[in-house]
Amino acid sequence: MASRIEDYAMLGNCRTAALVARNGSMDWLCLPRFDSGACFAALLGDENNGRWWLAPADPDAACTRQYIDGSLVLETTWTTATGKARVIDFMPFAGDQVGVTRIVEGIEGRVDFESRLTLRFDYGNALPWVNTHDDGTLTAVVGPDMVALRTPVEIEGEGMESVSRFSVGPGDSAPFVMAWGPSHLPPPEPLDPKRALDDSLAYWENWSNRCNDSGEWSDVVRRSLIVLKGLSYEPTGGIVAAPTTSLPEQFGGERNWDYRFCWARDATFVLSALVNAGYHDEASAWRDWVRRAVAGSPGQLQVLYGLAGERRLEEYELTWLKGYEGAKPVRVGNAASNQFQLDIFGELVGAFSHAMKHGVVLHPEADNVQAVFLDHLAEIWRHPDEGIWEIRGEPRHFVHSKVMAWLAFARAAEQKRDGLDPHYVRRWRSIADEIKADILAKGVDPVRGCFTQSYGSTELDASLLLVTLTDFLPPDDPRIVATVRAIEEDLLVGGFVRRYDTRSGVDGLPPGEGEFLPCSFWLVENYVMLGRMDEARALFERLVGLTNDLGLLSEEYDPRSKRLLGNFPQAFSHVALVNAAFSLAHGYSATADIHATPESNVPQGVSA
Repeated sequence: MASRIEDYAMLGNCRTAALVARNGSMDWLCLPRFDSGACFAALLGDENNGRWWLAPADPDAACTRQYIDGSLVLETTWTTATGKARVIDFMPFAGDQVGVTRIVEGIEGRVDFESRLTLRFDYGNALPWVNTHDDGTLTAVVGPDMVALRTPVEIEGEGMESVSRFSVGPGDSAPFVMAWGPSHLPPPEPLDPKRALDDSLAYWENWSNRCNDSGEWSDVVRRSLIVLKGLSYEPTGGIVAAPTTSLPEQFGGERNWDYRFCWARDATFVLSALVNAGYHDEASAWRDWVRRAVAGSPGQLQVLYGLAGERRLEEYELTWLKGYEGAKPVRVGNAASNQFQLDIFGELVGAFSHAMKHGVVLHPEADNVQAVFLDHLAEIWRHPDEGIWEIRGEPRHFVHSKVMAWLAFARAAEQKRDGLDPHYVRRWRSIADEIKADILAKGVDPVRGCFTQSYGSTELDASLLLVTLTDFLPPDDPRIVATVRAIEEDLLVGGFVRRYDTRSGVDGLPPGEGEFLPCSFWLVENYVMLGRMDEARALFERLVGLTNDLGLLSEEYDPRSKRLLGNFPQAFSHVALVNAAFSLAHGYSATADIHATPESNVPQGVSA
């Protein structure tokens, strides 16, 4: 059985990621990319679907673990009745070579260790052919994939596993170096494990030391930014929502989705977090990824894309996997890529405006791209859509979506730069006014005086916490105050915010899920906006307390079982944490900064 979600650590090298449980079992690894088929899929099945267990043979061994400062290099210290040792797990930065290195080092006494490597490709479905070569290299091959393992420790085949038993004392080191390669080529070149470790630590130290100070929460912000960097795909600049698929939003439920893709919407939030923290190069790379991914006809704009901007992300089920704690189906691909979500247009124009305000020089074609997209939006903004939560029920006129459409035209009309056609400015301002009037007439509850989830509904939705962070209405407008109050009354569960009432049937799925952590951080920013600083601080501290011992967050939290839910670690949660921390540190909303930045709050110096 897989470990609790919060018991996993993430290893990463900005190409893919692995999850390692506290007990030493690596239960998830996709090679060579985040979205490749997993060769360790025990996370969603069992050990027969692939894993790599490396730990002391003593079942009573106790461990502590930490990331080596400023990195995704994991150090686990094991203590047994006979001694103490540590395991250093990391993913090397080795050019195009992708893999995992695990180094066992003795500290005191002697500790007996056992390694059990069970490789299963294609998400645990394909059994490889295993060979040991003359130089001691072990290779496992099936179809297009090959994994090579090199270690000075003797490896024996037991059943369908490759097993090593060994012991370490003070000064002893037992490295295991595993790398992926195409099966039609020779095995990947050997890596020196010590040098690879030094290079990885240097990479992470150089990156994390560039982080701007964010006040008393600098440590937790730094860790979240390292997670975001680890979720980036360095060859293209894309950032995946999470490195996993089908970790459930409800234990035993069917709200299980593949998050190993890049959401265009996240551009605005990631851009804001990276710029505020001083990571201008990464912000520019993410901007460029967005520009390439959305190129073409505005009618073909997608909600999400592959790591390099791929558009075909067909969704299918892996029937041979039993699911995390029985939550089925296990899905690969994401059908939301074919949905119509109106808010994407507003987020993208907001990203353009935000980038310019922070000194990012847009490419010459940016004006033309924006004008074409806004012409298309002018034709479609009255249509219902699937909304920010990617519902699988009937499309609706979601208020958040309409406000984001308003935002697109309002921000475009406000842009101040040479050569902008005044005709466009007048037209965009007129359409923005028309959309705003429509929302105020149809999207406000006449009894409670708050915004509603959709036109004609009295339901609430936590996405309205983003509506209140725009300058759609002033912060002291009664409808803004009433919306925050209504969400507190209806959507707070155990002190955390849920997205919406799933019993309403709006999403076309069975009811039930955890409380959504990004929404809870948005409430922190709303408290900052409203001047409720004590409440903002208290909620932020409670949310930060949900991170695991390594500072990682998933998408949702179940206050009843006190467990994390959903794909892990979740970029959206960590972005929301970073922006909330900057909001508290500077006294204004960092998320609102995406949509409506006071010039005095604009950090300068981002270059194209």
